[in-house]
Amino acid sequence: MTEGRAPILLSGNEAIAQGAYEAGVAFAAGYPGTPSSEILEALSRITTVPVEWAPNEKAALEAAIGASLAGARALVTMKHVGLNVAADPLFTAAYTGVGGGLVVITADDPGMHSSQNEQDNRHYALAAKIPMLEPTDSREALEFTRSAFQLSEQFDIPVLVRSTTRLSHTKCVVEPGTSHPVERSYELTEDRAKYVMIPAHARQRHDHLLERIARLTQISNNDGKFNRIEPGSGGLGIIASGIAYQYAKEVAPEASFLKIGMPFPFPAELVMHFAEGIERLVVFEELDRILEQQVRALGLACEAKPDAMLVGELSLQAAAEVILGRQSPPMVSTSVPPRPPIMCAGCPHRPVFHILKKLKAFVTGDIGCYTLAVLPPLEILQTCLCMGAGIGQAHGLAQVYEGDRPIVAVIGDSTFIHSGITGIINMVYNQSTATVIILDNRTTAMTGGQNHSGTGLNLRGQPTPELDLAEMCKAAGVSRVRVIDSYDLEQLEKTLTEETVAKELSVIIARRPCVLLDGKQAGTLEYDPERCVSCGLCLDLGCPALVQNCETDERRPQIHAALCNACGVCVQICPRQALKIG
Repeated sequence: MTEGRAPILLSGNEAIAQGAYEAGVAFAAGYPGTPSSEILEALSRITTVPVEWAPNEKAALEAAIGASLAGARALVTMKHVGLNVAADPLFTAAYTGVGGGLVVITADDPGMHSSQNEQDNRHYALAAKIPMLEPTDSREALEFTRSAFQLSEQFDIPVLVRSTTRLSHTKCVVEPGTSHPVERSYELTEDRAKYVMIPAHARQRHDHLLERIARLTQISNNDGKFNRIEPGSGGLGIIASGIAYQYAKEVAPEASFLKIGMPFPFPAELVMHFAEGIERLVVFEELDRILEQQVRALGLACEAKPDAMLVGELSLQAAAEVILGRQSPPMVSTSVPPRPPIMCAGCPHRPVFHILKKLKAFVTGDIGCYTLAVLPPLEILQTCLCMGAGIGQAHGLAQVYEGDRPIVAVIGDSTFIHSGITGIINMVYNQSTATVIILDNRTTAMTGGQNHSGTGLNLRGQPTPELDLAEMCKAAGVSRVRVIDSYDLEQLEKTLTEETVAKELSVIIARRPCVLLDGKQAGTLEYDPERCVSCGLCLDLGCPALVQNCETDERRPQIHAALCNACGVCVQICPRQALKIG
């Protein structure tokens, strides 16, 4: 890259990567999670510094804190629920402070497009006493990320940068610059009073943290870069942040705006100044009432969104309703047919759930593509809480349930490495009798097919030691470990039947690469209507490549050849050999 490069179109995630690059980031780590996944992938393409997928967010943040300790600028990326996993080191890192600048990206998911909740991670900034920056578009995503490293070093504190789904994945024109590596030698630093958080040291560092936040509050109130007043005409004043600012600006361009780019520390003085002379004050923000509550705490009367808008994303329609007091016509026709999510044609998870349904198992689930087994026609998954929770839930159920239904936890390979290993150790230690199935499709599939420590490839696709999941479980003390091919229905059913009735912990590794990695299988699926008896067993798989023929009321299949990858699972299910691979 050269100085003065022409403007380019970047998504918010790409812009964050560019901002980190321009700030001279020397180390980056994270765990893939929509909507944040593309940040590290984009960064790996524009720099040669270490860029890593970690087993989970806690490990990523701790590694970044280590790099920062040596004086390197470090970046950590994760989705909103990932910050829950990383919260333990995050809160104490606010006390210790940093060496090199430490920036933590948290990508919230209003509307839960690919998440199990839509928590508002602005709460983390307040709870951990860590400054947060909140860009409104890709241009600011680049600038704020670059500035976050400067703030981190200036105030000796980690800095949170909050994105949301709409910002992460939409694009706008930005003006990229060049990398400006910080000229320093990375050396080991001994400062036990700063970095060893025994109570005596921590009390002093907490006092120091409060002093740093007080100084950051002056930046929040007076800097003008992150929080700024945009004067308008008339008596309407709007306080807005993030993508909500863009919606509000579009529906009320003549209003006066207080654009909040640093929600914490909260700019109370600036808000009071902005409110002077404003006849009608409106707070417009996505998800929780963070800004609104702090505005009201100042004794200011304001209007805000109704409770119904506390759930889901905001929009131009919502802005028109809250700010203008009128309904706006929908931008997208309501006649668009729904497109429920579904496992891909040939997904290796599908036959596992097919057999579990036959066995009438009670299945505790986890975060991944396999969560879709909750939907028709499989309808077998009973729980989905958080990463790794399915294993813990299965253990607890097995400890108290005295009925005949098998208790089975399912978890993906990447998720097992992320949060399942300690659950397995707990099951061994407390002599659980549940069954755990690791659905090993050789990738982190739902977030886009990223590598992990069980694939033998790092983020850049370079060979690296591969974690053997079977040996991992044996090392933890599991005596019954079986590895099977997810496409082999006969062996799959035999194995699941044997292991789910065992009176001790069993781990089954159902292994077959994700179809998006493997591509089409050899051959094509053929259907012989003369042999078909309309039993519908093949349709019960729920494969999108095999649907009911709409020309008949009978349960006869119709093949979508463009989707089918000839995995052969339906062939094994058909009792009359009406399906075959040709």
